[in-house]
Amino acid sequence: MKYESQKIALIYFVAALVLFAVQVSGGLLAGWIYISPNTLSELLPFNIVRMLHTNSLIVWLLLGFFGAAYFLLPEEAEREIHSPFLAYLQLAILLLGTAGVVVTYVFDLFHGNILLGKEGREFIEQPLWVKLGIIVAALIFLYNVTLTVLKGKKTAISNVLLIGLWGLALLFLFALYNPENLSLDKMYWWYVVHLWVEGVWELIMAAILAYLLLKLTGVDREVVEKWLYVIVATSLITGILGTGHHYYWIGTPAYWQWIGSIFSSLEVIPFFLMMAFSFVMVWKGSRDHPNKAALLWSLGTTTVAFFGAGVWGFMHTLHGINYYTHGTQITAAHGHLAFFGAYVSLNLAIFTYAFPILRGRDPYNQVLNMASFWLMTGGMAFMTFVLTFAGAIQTHLQRVRGEYFMDVQDQLSLFYVMRFGSGVVVVIGALLFIYAILVPRRELVAPGKQAALEPAE
Repeated sequence: MKYESQKIALIYFVAALVLFAVQVSGGLLAGWIYISPNTLSELLPFNIVRMLHTNSLIVWLLLGFFGAAYFLLPEEAEREIHSPFLAYLQLAILLLGTAGVVVTYVFDLFHGNILLGKEGREFIEQPLWVKLGIIVAALIFLYNVTLTVLKGKKTAISNVLLIGLWGLALLFLFALYNPENLSLDKMYWWYVVHLWVEGVWELIMAAILAYLLLKLTGVDREVVEKWLYVIVATSLITGILGTGHHYYWIGTPAYWQWIGSIFSSLEVIPFFLMMAFSFVMVWKGSRDHPNKAALLWSLGTTTVAFFGAGVWGFMHTLHGINYYTHGTQITAAHGHLAFFGAYVSLNLAIFTYAFPILRGRDPYNQVLNMASFWLMTGGMAFMTFVLTFAGAIQTHLQRVRGEYFMDVQDQLSLFYVMRFGSGVVVVIGALLFIYAILVPRRELVAPGKQAALEPAE
């Protein structure tokens, strides 16, 4: 480890892993409720389980992004983080808000209260006081990392990462705007939900991935930066106008059908470029890095993201198809594989690379780590295929033949059993990853050996 303040990342990563375990466990419980609908129906209803599952996903991914920034920016800027105290204060605010959200959701506290109670807006159900806390934490974070970059060396990686992080914070402000008109509400709601995951998050993904491949492959920085700029340009162009594919059926003007169809179908391009980028860097690289698991996760990230976010997104993004498939299990198939490939795997990749360095050890338990990759990826791939077939049947029976929703759900029960089985495999893989990351296998590295973990660029 080159800079003392990189240790900040360790506590962010550990907090993220705890929430990761909560998130996959909540997903497994939700999958079982599809099979046995009355499970915990009074103690923990399905809508609460789903909120915990999706909200914990978002929070642990954000904690991973913040931790990754605190880990890589000192090396990119060639200076310590501006204020470690502010970094820890930011984490405390985020964890307090997370605890407040969980308690509010589970016990339905302050029902109907504008400031303290939960909102009914999907993915941004957090009480207003939590949203305000998130904004305070985001301001602290932006102040901290921006000063770190401005006072140090500027690189393409740090610049793109900073743009993505600023965009993430600024777009969240739309979560505070809740107009009475439902069409207007949904129009601005997508500014948060879509422009995060299909806009600025892609910039964060590209920057972290570029950093990992730079360290793991030894390719010249100039080559990495050229690829990075192309990926960023295509991500922004397609991502911003691609928001239109969410505007098809919410009361917005008809021209969004064409804008959304054209540009959202082009969103596959940046994910293809990221996949090509990662494999070309490995092919051109001259470095035999000891952390093979980190390289596997990095390559897996771009490959699964291409299929999940790119191919499966393209499958039902055209408005003529989306008219029938919108809101079916096809959407769930796309969402699960896209999030796992693009952002879950990315965080697990940076965790795998950073933990040995932060803890001063050899890359340990690599076989278990790589086994967890294949378990989670295989389980998620099978889940995606199962949900895709379930969605195709649901679309035909419900949207074409006009059968009742619950009657169709009864006919999909076999698919839900298979989905639950794949979820069990994913949870086993997640727990195996956490064990492989946190439990050491070897003794501390001798002082002179630490350099092997951190090869020079």
